[in-house]
Amino acid sequence: MALREMAYNGLQHGDVALAEQYFTRLLEMVPNDMEALQFVASRHLVRGDATRAVAMLLVADQVRPNDADTLHQLGTAQMAVGDLHGTVVNLRHAVELAPHMFMARLRLGMALEHLGEIHDALVAYFGAVNAAQAQGRWLGDSSTAPGIRDAVKHAIRFIDVERPRLFHQVLEPLRQRYGRSELLRVEDCLAIYLGEKAVSLPDPRQKPKFLYFPGVPSQTYYASERFPWHRELEAATEMIREELRAVLAENQALQPFLGINSPTELGGYLRASGNQTAAWDAYFFYRHGVRYDEQCASCPRTSGLLDALPLARIRDHAPETLYSVLRPGTHILPHRGVTNTRLVTHLPLIVPPDCAIRVGGEIHEWQEGRCVSFDDTFEHEAWNNSTETRVVLILDSWNPDLSEAERAAVTELVGAIGDFNRSSEVATPQG
Repeated sequence: MALREMAYNGLQHGDVALAEQYFTRLLEMVPNDMEALQFVASRHLVRGDATRAVAMLLVADQVRPNDADTLHQLGTAQMAVGDLHGTVVNLRHAVELAPHMFMARLRLGMALEHLGEIHDALVAYFGAVNAAQAQGRWLGDSSTAPGIRDAVKHAIRFIDVERPRLFHQVLEPLRQRYGRSELLRVEDCLAIYLGEKAVSLPDPRQKPKFLYFPGVPSQTYYASERFPWHRELEAATEMIREELRAVLAENQALQPFLGINSPTELGGYLRASGNQTAAWDAYFFYRHGVRYDEQCASCPRTSGLLDALPLARIRDHAPETLYSVLRPGTHILPHRGVTNTRLVTHLPLIVPPDCAIRVGGEIHEWQEGRCVSFDDTFEHEAWNNSTETRVVLILDSWNPDLSEAERAAVTELVGAIGDFNRSSEVATPQG
């Protein structure tokens, strides 16, 4: 249509007023034209006539419901006229449709803060900053548009005050129960996580991806004597292996441990040493704290034993228990775990020759029926250079150098961090 082309021509020559004139004439002919509605509304908003902008954008929202850009623009205009409740409704909808829209999240946080909804404002601001920084924005003044620098800095200050307050509230009942002195290392742990305190790792080989707990010894492998339940687990090796063999014989569904199948993606995690494709499969009983009922029912004695062990149990995080199936010629490349509050234990079930694990540069060769526990925040890797499949039972356990009070605090704290990050649509590293 000629009017639209003339509007475009005005924009190409930097004549915004001319473009508005032609889009306005277009609306006289086609009142429901989305592009014209959005453009003319934006010009009304720039001139401070937010009421007319809202009216036009409400029409646009009827013409094309569930359009994230329209909802963002409408929410912005409603904020300008003081309709904060309408702002919240439409900006929330925009963010649901387009989670990457960090400006919508920022404005949502502003509206919620003005309404006194502090927790929801914190969630919106935190999501905004993380979404922006994931796209290379808001990393400093140079990557932040001048017009919103003050708003972004306010959001970051708000986060720096309210997020620690949220997590300290989670810990307060435990301070009352155990006493503040029992949670001093937990306080340091939280301060490190929040960036309020510099981390001082006693061993440079150790680098947790998520949560570092200070004041506990840094070591790669832990003596089996630290875990009295190892003896019970080792005594059940044959029973566990029997149920494993049934799983393998019946070709029950295994899944890629890493959750990916693309050879390109897998190349960063696995390597094949022979002609066969590298594969690391799993038969989960629990993953990230979620029970796999069908698998547990298929291996009732193994799952029953695991349920009775004193494993780390944190909502939506732990335990992780599984048969870990490493195919012939597969090398799991060096990687690190998330936190030293828990350790990883292997009970080797089927171990052909030339299979081993290296933790912090120290090699351990699995022996069937003999548990090994290690801190996976040290860089570690494993390989199966044989022509047969290797299987170990993997489970999470608490670091034995944490007290009862510290375990309770970590359980509550990690659960709260996970809840907050999910509500902000920010990923929490998993093991």
